[in-house]
Amino acid sequence: MSDNILLQLNNISVVYSDVIQVLKGVSLSVPKGQIVSILGSNGAGKTTTLKAVSGLLKTENGSVTDGSIQFNGMNIENLPPESITRLGIFQVLEGRQPFKYLTIEENLRVGTATRWGKPYKKDIERIYNYFPALVQRRKTLAGYCSGGELQMLVMGRALMAHPALLLLDEPSLGLAPLVVIEIFKIIKRINEDQGTTIMLVEQNANMALQIAHYGYVMENGKVVMEGTAPELKDNPDIKEFYLGVGATGNVRSYRDVKSYKRRKRWL
Repeated sequence: MSDNILLQLNNISVVYSDVIQVLKGVSLSVPKGQIVSILGSNGAGKTTTLKAVSGLLKTENGSVTDGSIQFNGMNIENLPPESITRLGIFQVLEGRQPFKYLTIEENLRVGTATRWGKPYKKDIERIYNYFPALVQRRKTLAGYCSGGELQMLVMGRALMAHPALLLLDEPSLGLAPLVVIEIFKIIKRINEDQGTTIMLVEQNANMALQIAHYGYVMENGKVVMEGTAPELKDNPDIKEFYLGVGATGNVRSYRDVKSYKRRKRWL
């Protein structure tokens, strides 16, 4: 594995309950200091790919049955999630899951659990600098916060751990358009300021490709296309079925399944 590659998935297959195969030979690379996005519709295998990296497959009776996952040159497939966390891999789950009965600031302090005993006040100041909307809510119970505030909170909590690799699962899900724009600006800033390597799973291909360096498109448990963000944005099929712009410039949708299947040249 190249010295510049932080994470490498080599032809991995994932099976749930010893019966259901979800990933079918997925290979991808995440270089250090870059944002790599995984695009695709519901059921493509994007979240399963993240959970294979973070070890959370074990909580759902899933496992990597073939292939390997290397992080900093170390094989980590099927390690317990707590061991993977100690290596510096942190996943922000889809759906925003804070500790509802703790305040915003108490939730942030939970993020220092893997750095127990080390100073954290400067880290909290840094998080508030990224997410100024949280400052006035710092003493508010998380259960009373909006979806946008909770997304900022769970991202901030992960950053408190000083991640070497940050896994973000659908950060735009259920948020108002203006909040989505703000969240993606912050993701880009975190990458640029801290050099944090980010693996981003997102259905909003337009927003993801605006900040990503490289991207992979998944369908039915396989990687069907990859390329730099500009390459993917310029691809006619990506434009039509993920960005919603047809070959003539008309707005289209991948819900037009028959046309979509005819046009998919990557399969």
